[in-house]
Amino acid sequence: MRKLVLIGAALAVAAGIATTLARAETPAELNFGVISTEASTNQKKNWEPFLAAMEKATGLKINGFFASDYAGVIEAMRFNKVQIAWYGNKSGMEASNRSNAEVFAQVVSRDGNTGYYSHIIVNADSPYTKLDDILKCDKTLDFGIGDPNSTSGFLVPTSYIFAAKNIDPKSCFKTVRNASHQANAMAVAHKQVAAATNNSEDLQRTETTAPDARKQIRIIWTSPIIPLDPLMWRKDLDPAVKTKIYSFLMGYGRVGTPEEIKAAKEILANLIWSPFHPSNDNQLLPIRILEANKTIMKINADDKLSADEKSTAIAPLQADIKKFQDLAEKAEGAPFKKQLAVFLETDKSGNQAELKKMIGEFAANAANTPTN
Repeated sequence: MRKLVLIGAALAVAAGIATTLARAETPAELNFGVISTEASTNQKKNWEPFLAAMEKATGLKINGFFASDYAGVIEAMRFNKVQIAWYGNKSGMEASNRSNAEVFAQVVSRDGNTGYYSHIIVNADSPYTKLDDILKCDKTLDFGIGDPNSTSGFLVPTSYIFAAKNIDPKSCFKTVRNASHQANAMAVAHKQVAAATNNSEDLQRTETTAPDARKQIRIIWTSPIIPLDPLMWRKDLDPAVKTKIYSFLMGYGRVGTPEEIKAAKEILANLIWSPFHPSNDNQLLPIRILEANKTIMKINADDKLSADEKSTAIAPLQADIKKFQDLAEKAEGAPFKKQLAVFLETDKSGNQAELKKMIGEFAANAANTPTN
């Protein structure tokens, strides 16, 4: 009898611990990570109204987390110091790989596009008018490149320019410095570097925040189109919290009174955005392919490796590319893609009752099950 009582007590304690842990998984506040594309003072000014609106709508306390570099947000999410974040696709891929993160929404530009471009920029007075002009590689030019986890500032130019042409930037230029998009734009405008990476979205921001500087910037190279940025949350975030966040984000600028919609769109416009689109991890597949191809080009250019060593190193990367391409092809015919198309058509019609219904369906799916 005494043994049964002890077992019962132990079970009661275990149940109590389980209840406590379950409650702990439903946070009253969240940290929202913002990657460092520009100075944190500028970011806070643009982000705080948006985060305040999220806080009001969800009833959760939302804290902005502004790190000094992209890795700061990735690592913060890895250790659950950040639960939701805005990333670029490259940094989002890293967060997916090591921070238990998944994509649930996509940024949409102010003009309604879901893609943007990487650029190489020079000063408006620069004698350099095309890409080859800065790739003479005589180590006389100073070059500004993006954060190593930036898609448009680092991965895309590294893949499409330097790896493709078998050029090591450090051997090509006098100096190569990593900086935010804003810092690189200002460095070009003030002739502190001869050329730098940037992107179409950041140059739009510069037109607003520093119009005189923007007039001193000229584009000499434009990449193929890049999918616009993902919003990501930790997979283990409480489903009820995911539902609140998702419902707010997809309804923001779409659902409400005309005055509420107008106010929301103005706040989004300060971020150079319009209302978000539903998304999932398939958004990262083109970036995974790009990263693998960049690595293959780097291996092929390595004179220290024999042909057999190169073949051995490249084989798993080619297998990965094939897998990602197959997944991307499958995603095109998946139910999620069809649901998204219907959602966007409904959005155009302005049918709020139907939008609310669809947002609820998307939210339930995103919060509780993997999306296809």
